[in-house]
Amino acid sequence: MKKLVLFAVYLSFTTLVSAQGLQGAWSATESNDMGSEVEHVLTFTKGFFSEAVFQKADGKFIATKGGHYSLQEGTIELIFEFSTQNPEMVGQTQSIPYSVANDTLELHNRTWTRIDNGTPGDLFGAWLISGRKRDGEIVQRDTSGPRKTMKILSGTRFQWIAYNTKTKEFMGTGGGTYTTVNGKYTENIGFFSRDDSRVGASLEFNYELKDGDWHHSGLSSKGDPIYEVWSQRKQ
Repeated sequence: MKKLVLFAVYLSFTTLVSAQGLQGAWSATESNDMGSEVEHVLTFTKGFFSEAVFQKADGKFIATKGGHYSLQEGTIELIFEFSTQNPEMVGQTQSIPYSVANDTLELHNRTWTRIDNGTPGDLFGAWLISGRKRDGEIVQRDTSGPRKTMKILSGTRFQWIAYNTKTKEFMGTGGGTYTTVNGKYTENIGFFSRDDSRVGASLEFNYELKDGDWHHSGLSSKGDPIYEVWSQRKQ
């Protein structure tokens, strides 16, 4: 009995270590049919993942997919919530062998190089928009429905995605690098599905963590004032 308990503890510990080793952002590049370099950025937080694909030179958006994940020994199970190239994947599960060693990830017949391990960003994790300030009052938004706007952040990379798990509809995404310094959250846009001309722009916002929620204020990419509340995603 004691051996069984110790074995169960060992499995839990090794799964935790594997999960922590996977967390953060990873990059892989390949050449397309035109000879242009295409970059894949894969982000893992606690239980959630996203992959963004775009042209490395100009940030032209190509595709994205993501959702939940869990780990077994040597295998990652992906449950898709959005996929631009294959919407029929939404709701489906894939089990794929993987391995991590020396900041290199082998996954899905591709070799990934670690970008970061979830640090130093204060906002590492997956977040759902849960409120907006209107006329001085914060209006709450239900995060349990199928229509979601999620931001997923590693230590240095961010991606937002708007999608609907029920209709399998994808509404838009954007991402790039970010910093959090002295209460200022700065996004450097590396790709944007709705408007390629925004690539290269930097946007600075005020940010504050209140009772675990991320309060985000400043001017949108269109110059309009915004005040948003984001809640850490748990399921």
